Amino acid sequence: MSAEDTGPSPSEGHSLGTSAEEFFRARASLRAADRGSLTEVQRGFREQIDGFLEEHGPVALTRRCLPGHLTASCLLWSHDGTQVLLHHHRKLGLWLQFGGHCDGEGDTRMVALRETMEESGIEPTFLTEAPVDFDVHTIPARPGEPEHVHLDVRYLAVAPEGARETLSEESLALAWLTPAAALEQGVDESLRRMILLGSPR
Repeated sequence: MSAEDTGPSPSEGHSLGTSAEEFFRARASLRAADRGSLTEVQRGFREQIDGFLEEHGPVALTRRCLPGHLTASCLLWSHDGTQVLLHHHRKLGLWLQFGGHCDGEGDTRMVALRETMEESGIEPTFLTEAPVDFDVHTIPARPGEPEHVHLDVRYLAVAPEGARETLSEESLALAWLTPAAALEQGVDESLRRMILLGSPR
């Protein structure tokens, strides 16, 4: 997933029972991306995520799947496309986009939207209909949780003019940064890739 959300599961997706319907919805979200606009790296990650879902089945949408979890994230741009809003993750100590576990929900777009609103306090005026990026990264072992991967489905969003961010318990800080300033924070390659996509509007 995105590295952002590393806490214990709240309710495993409002008791969806990790239904086949949600599982098929998750896989459909992968295919919604325009293959022609994806780089070879992005296509590789998408195929890796789809293969993981095929191998592990619906449980991969939950944190009960020990090898890895499906996640969704979103990079939020200012209304004029000149800045991105990042949060300094409380547990990981990294500047990241907003995101979190799917916890049984297959609509990764809605997961990305919900996590963005919860972690930034901002409701975007625009969110890409399809994923624009994919990533698979390793989350180190912690007490009670083995090392595993996060399989992240990623979107871009735009904040309304005059948007005011609100700090959540997930973050040590929030900051609006120009793309150049964001890259100077030493963000990882996957976030760098998203920033370089530019504003979706």
